[in-house]
Amino acid sequence: MSRIGKKIITIPKGVTVTKNGLHVKVKGPKGELNSSFHQNIGIDIKDTEITVTRPNDLKENKALHGLTRALLQNMITGVNAEYSKTLDIIGVGYRVELKGKSLLINIGYSHPIFFMPPDGVTLTAPTQTQVVISGIDKQLVGLVAAKLRSIRKPEPYKGKGIKYSDEHIVRKAGKTAGK
Repeated sequence: MSRIGKKIITIPKGVTVTKNGLHVKVKGPKGELNSSFHQNIGIDIKDTEITVTRPNDLKENKALHGLTRALLQNMITGVNAEYSKTLDIIGVGYRVELKGKSLLINIGYSHPIFFMPPDGVTLTAPTQTQVVISGIDKQLVGLVAAKLRSIRKPEPYKGKGIKYSDEHIVRKAGKTAGK
């Protein structure tokens, strides 16, 4: 049986979970999330616990079992306490600035880049070289962080670019001098 799928999800105080057919709605102090799940997976909500079950041991059902449980847990955690990711901008003259809701990024291109986040995600810039992405939807926060990082990925020689704050850049040695 799936190790993750068989774990019971506890619902914290202040969070309500309702199920309507295949559709699950999670409401908490930070907001509300909705999601639909596969018909083969059973979701049982009892008082402050959620159990996820599968009908048989087919490979597809095994995969969906753990996935469904993890997605439900992420939804409950997100509406209770927001998710956040921090990006660092490294390079001489590289900087970011918040203009209203959009982010103005200057990272060595001939033009500045304006990045408008989707609804449900907030961007903050505590310093000129750092961006904090936060929101209740874990998948959306990760997607926005990946899109921002893809504007200029860190290069291996000097480490210039946009990187996650906990990311380690493997450095390469430059060319050695001639004979």
